[in-house]
Order: sequence, then C-alpha cells, then structure tokens
Amino acid sequence: MLPVNKPYLIGETALHHQGDKDFLYKLIDLGAEARVDAIKFHVLLNIDDYFVKNHEAYSIVKDWGLTKEEWTKAIHYNESKGLDAVVLCNDPQSVDFVIEYSGDSIKAIELHATGLNDYLLLQKAAKFNGTVILGVGGSSLDEISYAIDILNELGQNDIFLMYGFQNYPTRYEDINLKKMIKLKDLFDLPVGYADHTDPLNEYNEVISTLGISMGINVCEKHFTHAVGEKRIDGQAAISVEQLKKVRLLMDIITTSVGTGSLKMSDGELSYGNTGPMKKAIVAEINIKKGDIITLDKIGFKRTNESTYMLQYFLPKLIGLKANKDINIDEFIDFSNVSYEFKKADSSQFNANK
Repeated sequence: MLPVNKPYLIGETALHHQGDKDFLYKLIDLGAEARVDAIKFHVLLNIDDYFVKNHEAYSIVKDWGLTKEEWTKAIHYNESKGLDAVVLCNDPQSVDFVIEYSGDSIKAIELHATGLNDYLLLQKAAKFNGTVILGVGGSSLDEISYAIDILNELGQNDIFLMYGFQNYPTRYEDINLKKMIKLKDLFDLPVGYADHTDPLNEYNEVISTLGISMGINVCEKHFTHAVGEKRIDGQAAISVEQLKKVRLLMDIITTSVGTGSLKMSDGELSYGNTGPMKKAIVAEINIKKGDIITLDKIGFKRTNESTYMLQYFLPKLIGLKANKDINIDEFIDFSNVSYEFKKADSSQFNANK
C-alpha cells in the first residue's frame, strides 16, 4: 500500500522523454533534487496491444519505446537515487515485466483510465504483489466499479484510486476536488490526486496541493527541465522549481492540518495560559487578613504572570478567610486563604448507635 499518513509526491515522466534515455535520466535526477517520493514511468512493450496500426499516434509512439533492458536500467538508476517507482502499464507485457522485475522499489503499477475496461490487463495486474493504482479520471462509477470488482475477484485487494484528468489545458473550474472524497467513501479505498493544471496558471502549485488539506495525501505532477519545448505532455509539465514548491507546500499543509488530536499542542497550551492570556482570579478590592472571600471581592483580569487557579476553583474560594492582606489585582489562590478542614459526620456508620 502507498503511504497514507504522510505527503507523498509522485513525479510523472510519461512519454515526455520521447525515447531519449539521457532525457529520462535527467528527469530522475531532477525529481530527486525536488524531493519527490516516487517517479512514475510509462512502460509500453508491445504497442500492438495498445494501438491499432492505423491509429494516428502508432508510428510516433513506436519510435519512443524502450526495451525491457533499458527500462530495467532506468528503474535501477531511479532506485539508486532513493526513489520509489510507479509504473503505468499500457499493455499486458509491461505488467509481466513489472512482476518479473528483481527489486522492491516498484511500489505500484497503474492502469490508465483508458484501460479500466481491459479485462486482460486487469487479469495481469491482479497478480502484482503490491498496489494497483486505477486512473479514474473521466470514468463513470460503473467503469470504476467494474475494474475494482475484477481485481477483487482475482484476489487483488491492494487498490488505490488516482483522480484527475488531462485536458489541454485542464481548467481548475472542471476539477471538482470534492468528488475525490465521495469516491473514497463510496469505494472505501484510498484516493490520490493527479493534477494537470496549466503550468502557466499562477495558482498551479496551490491548486495542486488543495487535496492535502482534504486528507488526500498523494499528489502526482508532470514535470520537465525543458520548459517551452514542444514535447509530448509538455502542456501539463511544471518546471523543477514549481515542483519544489509543490513539495514544500505539501509538507507545510500536512504539518498545519495535523492529526486532529484533541490534545493541546505546546503552542495552544502557551496561548491558553491563565493570567497572561485567559483572565485570572484576582482581588477586585484590597482584602484584609481575616476577611471572608465573597464574590464581590473577586475579579477576573489578564495579568503579566501565570496562575494555577482555574475557573472551576472559584466555588472553593467563596467563604474562605484571607490569611494575609491581599492587594487589589493580586492573585487569589490557596496560598493566601485559609482552608478549614471539616470533619465528616460518621455517626450514621456507628454500629453502637
């Protein structure tokens, strides 16, 4: 299972490398520099199981394909950088490759939303000993339910839903982040957010990390060091500096959101000090030694110092005698009043009565 209790940033490489291995390795280096938790690779080993031959993208994507050996080296290199790998599998052979991969850095395989209805791909994915991510952007509830049911029937229960879709550009008005919470509750599965906001949008980093404040700890972002170049998926790829800001915001938001514990933090305890912050019990007038403490002699005021006397001690003070003079605005506490212990009446327990 992907982590659910810490911010987890996935750097998406997609086909942005366009078959250039050096470009891909550079993305891995920069992802590590930006402190992503994982790099996502798109592995396609048999294009004929993905496109029909007359598809307009067939000949282009075919030239960008890497071999099993090249992918193995790239994932090993990614592992040497201390990064997890997420592998988007577009064809059954790529799932076989992941299952056969020697190493434990591949934390998840992902099936794109276009493959939710691909029984053969789901059948293969069910054999993976790890998390299966289902891309659910632009998918109906029936389509999502179908994929989950097939995986469950085949024994795969480690399932993660990745919400998000890529338009050119993706408008924030269309994202509907609250839908993630409904999907999470409806399917009782963890959900992540794959953001594709226009990199030129001044609020890109903010929009990308809004899910963190909603309890969605996984964020996925396309990124590039070739800003401005016309490369595949470049429309959604943010710069490395933007990626670093996303990382920073994820950490800050997670820390600020906290755990929801009702126990007060040190900062809250300091803010709640009785005296400097919350009003303390003080003498409203000058009180002489021997005077009885009555409500009209008591005031509540903010002071420079702290006191241990809390509001629920007030009834215990009423009726006690001052054991020394208490000046106006001075604390009234159990050090300057006399508490007379009254012996309890135990006669009712006397057997000889």
